Amino acid sequence: MKYFYTASTGVPNFPEFVSVGFVDEVQIDHYDSNTRRDEPKQDWMSKVTEKDPRYWERETGHRMATQQWFKTNIEVVKQRFNQTGGVHVLQRTYGCEWDVETDEVKGYDQWGYDGEDWISFDLKTGTYIASKQQAVITKHKWDNDTTKIAQTKYYLTQICPKWLKKYVNYGRSSLQRTELPSVSLLQKTPSSPVSCHATGFYPDRATLFWRKDGEDLHEDVDLGEILPNHDGTFQMSADLNLSSAEDWTRYDCVFQLSGVKDDLVTRLDKVRSNRVDGRPKKGCDYLLLPTDMTVLIIAAVVVLALVLIAVIGFVIYKKKNDKYPQHKLESSSSGSSTDSGNSDTPLIK
Repeated sequence: MKYFYTASTGVPNFPEFVSVGFVDEVQIDHYDSNTRRDEPKQDWMSKVTEKDPRYWERETGHRMATQQWFKTNIEVVKQRFNQTGGVHVLQRTYGCEWDVETDEVKGYDQWGYDGEDWISFDLKTGTYIASKQQAVITKHKWDNDTTKIAQTKYYLTQICPKWLKKYVNYGRSSLQRTELPSVSLLQKTPSSPVSCHATGFYPDRATLFWRKDGEDLHEDVDLGEILPNHDGTFQMSADLNLSSAEDWTRYDCVFQLSGVKDDLVTRLDKVRSNRVDGRPKKGCDYLLLPTDMTVLIIAAVVVLALVLIAVIGFVIYKKKNDKYPQHKLESSSSGSSTDSGNSDTPLIK
C-alpha cells in the first residue's frame, strides 16, 4: 500500500493538491483541492464503511488539513531555494509492503521537490536522510523530535500493514486474481531484435526471459520494465539480439507469473514483422512492436488519469484525529500515530 501527495504552484487549470492511494498498484481513493472530497476508486472499497460509517468523512478531513499544510510548506521550501514564482512541486510518497509468506513488513517515507529527492526516512536507523543541502534544517528538526520518530515508525510497521491487510481482504477477488497474458513475438525489421511482448497479465509480479536449448539467457537480452495497461493489467517486453543465420527454433520466450505454477513458453519459430520485402507493411492486419514514444505516451496517460498532474512531467519514485494542526517547516511536531490507513501527521515542520 502506498500514498502519493502532490502539491504544486504555478500550474494553471490543475488542482494545487492531489492525494491518491494504491494497493498492489490499484488505485483505491482520490482527493484533490477542487473536489475537496476523498472518494473510493474501487467498488470493494465501499466495504470499509460497513463497520466504520464515518470513514470517508474522516478521511476527507485529514486530506483537507494536509492540503493546507502542503500549501503553507511549499512556500517554505521555495524560500529555502530562494525561489519566488514559477512552477514548483512538493511531493511525498509513503507506505508499506507485506510479504504474505514470511509476514515481513517494509515501510518507507520519501519526499521530493521539483522532481528530485528532498528528504527520506530510514526505518532501520530511525533517522532522516537529507538529499539536498536545503533539507538539512528539516532533517535536524525531525531527527530531534523523538515523538515524531516514534509515530512514523509505528505507522509504517503497525498501522500501515494493518490497513493493508484489511484492504486486501476487501478486494480479495480482484487483487488476488491471476490473469495470464497474450504473448507475441515481434520484429520491426529483419535486422532488428526479436521482441517477446506479453500483455494483459495480472498481478505485476511477473518475469519474462529468453532461453536457448533450455538454458536461461543473460547476454544479448534487453529486459523492459513492467508497464500498466488502461484496463488495470500489465505489459512487458524482452528483446533478443540474434543473427538470421542461427537456428531460431532453439530459442524460447518464458513468462512466469506469481501464483501460477506452470510457465508460459513460446517457441521462437514464427515472428510477426511490420515489413514485407524490406518495405513497411500497409494496413492493420499485423502487430507492431510499440515504439519508445508509444510506451511513453501510454505511461503518461496512465499517470495523468491517476494523479491529474502529469503536466509536471514527473512523479517521484520510488489518522488519528479528525483534525491535525497546521505546521510550518520550522515548527515542532505534535500528536500521536494515526488510526487510519493513511498517515497524515505533519511532516516537514
